[in-house]
Amino acid sequence: MRKAFGLSVLAALLVIGTAAGIFTARGGASPSVTKPPTVKITVNATDYRFALSKQFVPVVGSTVIFTVVNKGKISHNFFIAGKITKTLQPGQSQKLTIKFKKKGKLAYLCTILGHAQLGMKGTFGVGVKVNKPPVPTTTTTATTTTQTTTTSTSTVGTTATTVEVGMFEYRFDLSTQTVRSGQVTFHIVNKGSETHNFSINGVKAGTIIGPGATETYTVALPPGTYTYVCDVPFHADRGMTGALTVTP
Repeated sequence: MRKAFGLSVLAALLVIGTAAGIFTARGGASPSVTKPPTVKITVNATDYRFALSKQFVPVVGSTVIFTVVNKGKISHNFFIAGKITKTLQPGQSQKLTIKFKKKGKLAYLCTILGHAQLGMKGTFGVGVKVNKPPVPTTTTTATTTTQTTTTSTSTVGTTATTVEVGMFEYRFDLSTQTVRSGQVTFHIVNKGSETHNFSINGVKAGTIIGPGATETYTVALPPGTYTYVCDVPFHADRGMTGALTVTP
């Protein structure tokens, strides 16, 4: 009798324990949570436009890895949501990783002087669809600088001169502002942190070069006054221009 009673109690305890275990397992299971995705977006920077592979992400909380590539001929950067790349020289790239926690539209742009004005800006959407920005129509006219060069009708002299040209933000440093007529060699060094060039209006268009790069060219100059300038937009406006005097 006692043995039967003991077996009954044991069986009851097993049933209760099993039920409790099932209840605990079910009750303690955490609900599945969908983790916001990580999205990779390529940003191609040209002169003067950004092209994003995706203009928006549909899920708030997404982490976006922007790969910014400078495919232009001058320096650019990329700013969005309080983060910014370094100044990228032509051919350089950099990644920006940003987690977007709020729904909305955010502006992006190139912060280098005048570039946003020329079209390097747009809007990125988080949880909101955004259309691609229109292609700017001012590129061709904006990159042209017109200034007057006054020269004489005299023949070119026989003097050979070398002028050292340093380029900075935003000025030129010439070893001399006056040379004798003849073959003038310009040795140009970009000592700044942006791309620049050294052009002599009506005579020679210099190559746009990056920081630390150099260029050397020789031109025949008769007597007169020659305007030199950096052709990168807005650089001349900030002081990268001047006059070279060539004497007989």
